[in-house]
Amino acid sequence: MGYKNKHLIIGAGPVGLAHAKALKQAAIEYDQVDADDQVGGNWYHGTYETAHIISSKKVTEYSDWPMPQNYPDFPSKQNMLDYFIAYANNFDLYPAIEFNRKVVFVRPVENSLWEVSFENGETRVYKGVLVCNGHHWSKRFPEYEGSFSGTFIHSKDYKKPEQLAGKRILVIGAGNSACDVVSEAARVGKSAHLSMRSGAWFFPKTVLGVPLTDLGMSKWPLSVQRFMLKITLRLVVGDVTKYGLPKPDHKIFERHPTVSTEVLHYIKHGRITPKPAISRLDKETVHFTDGTQADFDTIVAATGYHLDFPFLPKELIRVEGPILKAYGGSMLPDYKGLYLIGWAQPRGGVGSLVAPSSHLMAQFINLQQNLKVPLGYVLQKMGDKLPTTHLYDPYKILKKLKQINKRWGLLEKFAHRIDSKRSSFENPILDGLSKDQQATLKEEPLVVY
Repeated sequence: MGYKNKHLIIGAGPVGLAHAKALKQAAIEYDQVDADDQVGGNWYHGTYETAHIISSKKVTEYSDWPMPQNYPDFPSKQNMLDYFIAYANNFDLYPAIEFNRKVVFVRPVENSLWEVSFENGETRVYKGVLVCNGHHWSKRFPEYEGSFSGTFIHSKDYKKPEQLAGKRILVIGAGNSACDVVSEAARVGKSAHLSMRSGAWFFPKTVLGVPLTDLGMSKWPLSVQRFMLKITLRLVVGDVTKYGLPKPDHKIFERHPTVSTEVLHYIKHGRITPKPAISRLDKETVHFTDGTQADFDTIVAATGYHLDFPFLPKELIRVEGPILKAYGGSMLPDYKGLYLIGWAQPRGGVGSLVAPSSHLMAQFINLQQNLKVPLGYVLQKMGDKLPTTHLYDPYKILKKLKQINKRWGLLEKFAHRIDSKRSSFENPILDGLSKDQQATLKEEPLVVY
């Protein structure tokens, strides 16, 4: 089969689907694979039954595919899944998707092509690979002195309220998942405690009946946004220390905001007990840094995820914490044909960004097909800087995308000028799976979501 003339998209979640549509519209031949048996990514296999989006549908929907008018401001997990299925059907994306396809290794081979190995033993060679495997699957667990005799799970493993019903629950974390799970525990559990190592800013979902993300604050300068939000939070939330929570130790937007006042509601009703960090575990007893202790049946670690590309050789993994060190946010300067997409986290919803960025990626891919030198190298020579954060202002990104499109002709000319000086470039070849890696795969196959 003619895989060498095609690109491969890994993942059929929200980002993977948008890029499939963009490649299709740009007449770029591609295949798409997903480890699951349906589209939707995290909204199909990863979230709990009672989940709702934290940003409104207005800023979450694809800019070229509005959500149904009868959807609430904050759609449910099922709403979101139905939306992505409808999107894939409407743009006829299903025929190119192979489900239940786990990628276990991707490496550069001769002639700047990319070899892709699947769990079933099949190997294909593609012109390029778009990695859209998401960043909500590689669980990050905390480590403590001692051991816990009850159930200790990650929030990724929490699926339905029955897991919490009638139990003494401790949730670790201060993010949106932690707040959702501990609020559910407050409703159905015997007791609910929330352990926070540091403070967080708690944003309301709505202000004066309007979703906070729909108020348009993101268009203002960051200093103005922070000032207005502080006033809003002072009126709506107040001093979080009055809820028994630690004071935030960072500025607004220096970390991903926590959009939940439900936790504050249940704290004031005595259904959630706030606790500081854990000092050690002793069977069913958890000791906290303030000297207190309590007994629990279940601990849920809502402690986030690693940015992970387990199917790539270590030489290609340029990750520092939650940040991918790639030019244009997705391209390496020393390898062409590999695009690492969807790892950044814009404030608010991603809907306004996904369509324009995926269409720009299709333009980049078409340009790369006419160049020997990697586009990442071209962007580096043009003065593009490596990312220093995974948190982005969506309006700044949109502005940058528009600037690139406006100056596309100049970018093409510069790219060809650079290419003429390195016309003999080929991707360095990397070895296949080692014996140790092969043994690991036999024991526990690497999963792409």
